[in-house]
This record gives sequence, structure tokens and C-alpha cells, in this order.
Amino acid sequence: MATNKAPKPVVVEPRPDGRWAVQRDTGQRASSVHDKQQSAIDAARQIAKNQGIELVVKAADGRIQSKDSHGRDSRSKG
Repeated sequence: MATNKAPKPVVVEPRPDGRWAVQRDTGQRASSVHDKQQSAIDAARQIAKNQGIELVVKAADGRIQSKDSHGRDSRSKG
């Protein structure tokens, strides 16, 4: 039986060493690690666009800074 679970977003989050990780939400391993937050955001945005999923960017304190949907939006535009 198929489920309608939404795919997990790709997340940019801070690491204890000051670098920024790009990973799927609750992923065990980072897809990539970057010295600058913007580099991580750029890499994560490309993944989100390619896979049609949501991008979540966390600030240095770990709180959600922004979200950007690259999937099918259930809301009507127009």
C-alpha cells in the first residue's frame, strides 16, 4: 500500500566546528560540508531543485532561518 508521506527536506545546518552541513532532514551523514553558509545554501538549493523538495536553512544558533519549497505546492498560485 502506498503512503503519501512528504519527502524529507534538504537542510543547511551549523556544525560544532563552525562549518555548514548539507543533509536530508534526520540524515545520518552530510551530503557535503562547507566553510561558508552561503556555499552550503547554494549546494542545498541545487539538490532541492533537482529533487523537487523543500530547502530548510538554519542559523548559527540552530533555529530555522528560512524555508524554500522547490516541490509541487498544494496552494494555488494566482
